[in-house]
Amino acid sequence: MDIRLEEIPQEEQRPLFEDAGKLGFGSIFTDRMLTINYNKDKGWHDASIEKYKPFSMDPAACVLHYSQEIFEGLKAYVSEDGRVLMFRPEENVRRMNRSAKRMCMPEIPEQDFLKAMKELIVAEKRWIPKAPGTSLYVRPTMLGTEAFLGVHPAAEYLFYIILSPVGPYFKGGFNPVSIYVEDTLVRAAVGGVGDVKTGGNYAASLKAGLKAQEKGFSQVLWLDAKEHKYIEEVGAMNIFLVYGDKLVTPPLNGSILPGITRASILELARDMGYQPEEKAITIDEALEDIKNGKITEVFGAGTAAVVSPVGSLYYRDQNIVINDNQVGDVTKKIYQRLVDIQYGRAEDKFGWVHELGRI
Repeated sequence: MDIRLEEIPQEEQRPLFEDAGKLGFGSIFTDRMLTINYNKDKGWHDASIEKYKPFSMDPAACVLHYSQEIFEGLKAYVSEDGRVLMFRPEENVRRMNRSAKRMCMPEIPEQDFLKAMKELIVAEKRWIPKAPGTSLYVRPTMLGTEAFLGVHPAAEYLFYIILSPVGPYFKGGFNPVSIYVEDTLVRAAVGGVGDVKTGGNYAASLKAGLKAQEKGFSQVLWLDAKEHKYIEEVGAMNIFLVYGDKLVTPPLNGSILPGITRASILELARDMGYQPEEKAITIDEALEDIKNGKITEVFGAGTAAVVSPVGSLYYRDQNIVINDNQVGDVTKKIYQRLVDIQYGRAEDKFGWVHELGRI
């Protein structure tokens, strides 16, 4: 795939945001974006790394009426010695193509996807923040853009990638969060699209998220759609329950997003001497195991936080505290080992890290 690179004069380039502590998440964007168009006759064409700008869309575009949309989220990092690194980007490419297949959208050849994404990051590498815990968030997105009214897949699509420098996820330190267990509203059902990264899943989660915030909780723990009793996932993260040296996470049943951080932790845990297990567990069983000390720690896992310790679960007017609301040793060790690999501070025996060059 040939990719056109638009040069941007220095005087037109945006100033870098120097205060890493105030970067936040997803509110600042780099000078350039990548766009590639698709139609059923040409296939993918007109790949371009161009100036970040709004794009126009027909009011009848498929995405606006029938939600044909998918996206991904991953990060680029700068190591202490100036290397530009990415963590398992090929897995995000494969997951996006699985999402595309489920949503009746065209897949992008893996090598073309990787090449385009890496070239964009290299072109914008000055934007990768260097302060501890910071990174460059990468957001690939695909939209159905054909203009029509009628329920069928679009014949035209826009694929684009935007980049955003982001600050440390834990601004106040690596502290446990409190989670509200939702037992009425449903995020996704088996047989639906809960296991693909499409915007509708996140829209479906907003009401429960607001309810949790109003009650003073950071995240929502979702239960299964059929019986409202099996633990599934936390907001934008997968969930892990620690039984001493055993790490238990719900199996991928078709309604849970197959997290790349989740898969990495399962592999990493085994290498660190823990016992990873994928097992269905009910909320009642989990709460009882917390009360009797069988569950010693709970944490979430996802791209944004990497690992997020959980200090309590609130369910049906009961607030169940985990590990005295302290970060557990297993959670700390898993988190530290994983971020050390991502930032190039530890040996990558798994071949997960891609090096794109140097700052």
